[in-house]
Amino acid sequence: MNDSSWHDVVLSDDKLRLRPIYEMDWELIYKWCNDPEVLYYSDGPESKGHDLDGIKNSVFEAGSRSRYCFIMEVEGEAIGECWLQEMNFERILKEYPSRDCRRIDLTIGEKQYWGKGNGTRAIAMLTAFGFLTEKADMIFGCVADYNLRSQRAFQKNGYQIHAKIPLPDSGMDYDLCLTREEYLRMLSR
Repeated sequence: MNDSSWHDVVLSDDKLRLRPIYEMDWELIYKWCNDPEVLYYSDGPESKGHDLDGIKNSVFEAGSRSRYCFIMEVEGEAIGECWLQEMNFERILKEYPSRDCRRIDLTIGEKQYWGKGNGTRAIAMLTAFGFLTEKADMIFGCVADYNLRSQRAFQKNGYQIHAKIPLPDSGMDYDLCLTREEYLRMLSR
């Protein structure tokens, strides 16, 4: 792997910047992916962390060109990572076989930036990029029931609960969804 990303997309607003992930970011992502408190919200209470090769493979695996992976920055400081990717959950692909469905994932790894609206801003930027540039039909956020901050961040951007998926060990995952038509109506208000 070289020190470059496969895309050159940069998204920003007045406070947050999303830039491509580069080789120099791996150690920081590794730190976030092994912090128990961050892991609880990103991967669930049973997650044991990730090794560096596994992290790199998840970003740069063969199908990864269907993903836009970003580092989130506030005033030049990396605070987390986020992705806009083609949908890979079979339950959603089966329900919408002829639609271009995407998924947003995000993790704010620097905990002092939790609860400050950065997730909401990142979702807004990725949603606009997904619908206006990538021409997606539907975008989903798949969030665990205990991750209330993430649920609210999606809902502040117009996402609605589309499905509730019971988990085998108790609890629930929520598929939050926004369609391009709904998004365009929101923009025109």
